[in-house]
Amino acid sequence: MELAPLKIGPYTLTSPFVLAPMAGVTDAPFRRICRRFGAGMTTSEMTTADTSLWQTPKSRFRLDLDLDAEPVAVQIAGSDPKQLAGAAIACVARGAQIIDINMGCPAKKVCKKLAGSALLKDEKLVAAILQAVVSAVTVPVTLKIRTGWDPEHRNAVNIARIAEDSGVQSLAVHGRTRACRYKGEAEFETIARVKETVKIPVIANGDITTLAKSLEVLRVTNCDGLMIGRAAQGRPWIFRELGQHLSSHPQKPQLDKNELRDIMLDHLGELHRFYGELTGVRVARKHLTWYCNSLANADEFRHQVVRVDSASEQISLTKKYFDQDDGGVSLAA
Repeated sequence: MELAPLKIGPYTLTSPFVLAPMAGVTDAPFRRICRRFGAGMTTSEMTTADTSLWQTPKSRFRLDLDLDAEPVAVQIAGSDPKQLAGAAIACVARGAQIIDINMGCPAKKVCKKLAGSALLKDEKLVAAILQAVVSAVTVPVTLKIRTGWDPEHRNAVNIARIAEDSGVQSLAVHGRTRACRYKGEAEFETIARVKETVKIPVIANGDITTLAKSLEVLRVTNCDGLMIGRAAQGRPWIFRELGQHLSSHPQKPQLDKNELRDIMLDHLGELHRFYGELTGVRVARKHLTWYCNSLANADEFRHQVVRVDSASEQISLTKKYFDQDDGGVSLAA
């Protein structure tokens, strides 16, 4: 099975499989690794549209753009059309080539400010935001949404029409409502109806965790691409697996012990450099925990490596684990 090239404005992506922006996860080091394994696009972590807050350490890290990769995509969140338009202009000035608007985040601290998926309740405000941002910049504007705000109010099709009419150039849809958060299973019938309704590219998101599931989602939705989120945590090579699985000359993806070791050590080094040792070690702990899901006999290693306080100790313990004769790799299905 092959997909047609995924185009967003003037940009043709190298792969229809893209990385979902996830706050606290998809920082610059992780995005680089995912691109190395074939992610067709990576987008910055969600950043507030309130530019007065951009000088905080968290925002500075999130606004570290991938200027070495095209297209450079930045995700912004907020509820004020004028503020979002101003943030989009500022991001383009920093080098952004695509502006993505978040209307999919279900987090309480985002929704209580009537941003993220809370906006889906107010279709007029959605239209005002999209029109303001599209009018403010010359680069493509994209949108990330959920299927609605609760199972009784799945209005993704209406939002998709508004987005297309406003000039949005692609749409990513997570197969849950705001009320569902990340509980239960994602449903893809609503995404299929969105795809039938609009002509702009539609990217499916939610619970795409295996190669078999990716084929199922593509069949059910007929979407132009897939957005991979939590399944890439600790498994950035999933993009290579997907690309090979759906190519006209599929090969059985192989990941051996030495390659996984090198991935982890490279990731650790990037995190320590990007954040500095103190913060880098702390951020690395969650990534190491996720990587351990692909490791056999890793309980003791995980217990130790997430408790040390220095970069050298994290690196040393990782090397020591892989030097064991009985160390092995067990890939998730």
